[in-house]
Amino acid sequence: LPLSLLNAAQGSAMLVELKNGETLNGHLVACDTYMNLTLKEVVQTSADGDKFFRVPECYVRGNNIKYLRVPDNVVDKVKEQQAQQQQQRQQQNQQGNSDHHGGRGDRGGGRGMNRGGRGGRGGRGRGGS
Repeated sequence: LPLSLLNAAQGSAMLVELKNGETLNGHLVACDTYMNLTLKEVVQTSADGDKFFRVPECYVRGNNIKYLRVPDNVVDKVKEQQAQQQQQRQQQNQQGNSDHHGGRGDRGGGRGMNRGGRGGRGGRGRGGS
């Protein structure tokens, strides 16, 4: 959920609190699998809250993030998308299973039959005639 949530939040405003106590308010431009973020139109607030900086663009390494605040409508949208995807997967599984008649049915005989070009008997370590 977290990465799909970040991907869905691209373009929307968010608050990022860093482990050092600083906060960043800006619009999410991009994110990657390490949760590294690129934000634009950022207002950076110092840890004690008395200094503010306006930054046009900012890159945040994922391991420095304490938490993210994402708008509720983005969270709701992602939950709906995941529910739809799960329904589609279940439908595909039901359709796929109706064509198959059970396990190992179309592989030929059981053990020892059709040795795949290794002769009727033998195999590894079974000795000669």
